[in-house]
Amino acid sequence: MSHAKILMVLGSSSDLPVTEEATALLKRFEQAYSLRICSAHRSPEALHSIVSAFEKQGGQIYICVAGMSAHLAGVVASLTIKPVLAVPCYRPETAGFDALLSMGQMPKGIPVSTMSFGKHGCINAVMTALQIFALSDPGIAERLAAERVQTARQVANDDANNRQDFHV
Repeated sequence: MSHAKILMVLGSSSDLPVTEEATALLKRFEQAYSLRICSAHRSPEALHSIVSAFEKQGGQIYICVAGMSAHLAGVVASLTIKPVLAVPCYRPETAGFDALLSMGQMPKGIPVSTMSFGKHGCINAVMTALQIFALSDPGIAERLAAERVQTARQVANDDANNRQDFHV
């Protein structure tokens, strides 16, 4: 975790597929990150150690990815004053709503910013972290603006290539 500005903590290895596009985005933006798997319920001491080490090494933002009774982000938020971005994962048993509610209903004073479900939520968590960094880094701000332009072009291309007109 030596120079990572972002720590992505997953509650389980089954959450790894959710992070693939998001970690690719971090690499594209050349942002150092660390990814750890640690259960808030089954290994709380290890989670405390991970958070403590990340804080000592100057880490800045946490992204917590978890499903089921997803207390991971809340536990991390209780251990830091740094931003915690939470990504709920879909599970067939509950459609992921238990994770969403666990993350989204934190008590006042212990904020957790909760994203949408799964891969899209994880990408949005990374984009939010980049936006936070862009407040003090004009280079990241410029790259984010270019990313938005590219996204708009892609949507326009998709629309043009898939447009169907119906006339009576």
